[in-house]
Amino acid sequence: MSRIAHIELDDANLPPPTPEIEQERRVAMFDLMESNSFSLPARDGREVPDGPYNVGLSIREKRLVFDVTTEDYEKAAEFHLSLSPFRQVVKDYFMICKSYFDAVKNLPPSQIETIDMARRGIHNEGARILQERLEGKAEVDDDTARRLFTLVCVLHFGG
Repeated sequence: MSRIAHIELDDANLPPPTPEIEQERRVAMFDLMESNSFSLPARDGREVPDGPYNVGLSIREKRLVFDVTTEDYEKAAEFHLSLSPFRQVVKDYFMICKSYFDAVKNLPPSQIETIDMARRGIHNEGARILQERLEGKAEVDDDTARRLFTLVCVLHFGG
């Protein structure tokens, strides 16, 4: 099965998240566990362990680390991605999310919808970058990339 069965964020050394960030995290984790597509391609002629997979996400030495094991906790893969390609889109995403959260409290639905459309556009861009960075390491569908990008943002919040 090509999916994530369990995901864990290593956020132990990060400052406590805001209520909004914590809500984003909960929703992304729930949605990811409900439906996702995650597979490891064959690399360097090595056998790829079958999924489903456990995925640990962390930031170490300014790199995004995916630690992938089988359900039996046998090492399946580990890859480190530079955070540089994510910096601007994460910054933009946090800015638009702040505008959105503020708008929900004060603005009429038509203005909230405009901000939400911009938020989705930036979110899609972040997911696209993540899919590009994972190329050759892991294959994920668009929805899985979106949810993983949200979790990258959660880790970035404190990092």
